[in-house]
Amino acid sequence: MDEVRRKLRSFSDAAATEGKFLDWFERLYEHADNNPVWIPWSKGQPHPLLVDWMKDTNQTAGTALVVGCGLGEDALFLAELGWNVTAFDIAPTAVKWASKRYPHENIRWVVGDLLQPNKEWLKAFDLVLEVHILQAIPEEFRIPASRNLSPLVSPSGQLVCIGRLSVDDSVEHNGPPWPLSKEFISSVGNNLKSIDFTPAQFEGEESIRYRAVWTNE
Repeated sequence: MDEVRRKLRSFSDAAATEGKFLDWFERLYEHADNNPVWIPWSKGQPHPLLVDWMKDTNQTAGTALVVGCGLGEDALFLAELGWNVTAFDIAPTAVKWASKRYPHENIRWVVGDLLQPNKEWLKAFDLVLEVHILQAIPEEFRIPASRNLSPLVSPSGQLVCIGRLSVDDSVEHNGPPWPLSKEFISSVGNNLKSIDFTPAQFEGEESIRYRAVWTNE
């Protein structure tokens, strides 16, 4: 395990020991001190499964919510396509960093918590995007957090989730991250219609990724 992963796990373990299971996000961003090398999910570009989906489906820009925006690459990608983006993260340091990194008139940067989403967001977004967030949350929080995604999707809107796919559910993973079973992923789009499930493996990576898309019909 490289130094970045060791540091991430140490923050995660310490937060869990203290009973503050989600505090490790803020601790990692603070430790990074504006150096993105310490943020393993930040690649300096939007997720390729999002880029491909946008290219293949020719989406009409509308309102978008980026869940757990991190350093903001996905939010910027959508904003530059004309989307009116609300991007939130539980870590205040991440939000401050992203807003300085990618100032854009189409992005509103917000500190927020998927476990307690803003009530004004209910049924408010044509696109709700979640990338690598559910896989980073312990199961006792992941399940209730996942149930808060579909209520944010507007009538005729879409929910897109991207993350690691578990290929053998009998294997225990010492996360974060925790690869997600297809059964769990299917449950995320509660009350929505599934229209896409795409597994993918990228060069140089052992993990299988997935993109799942639902529509609110």
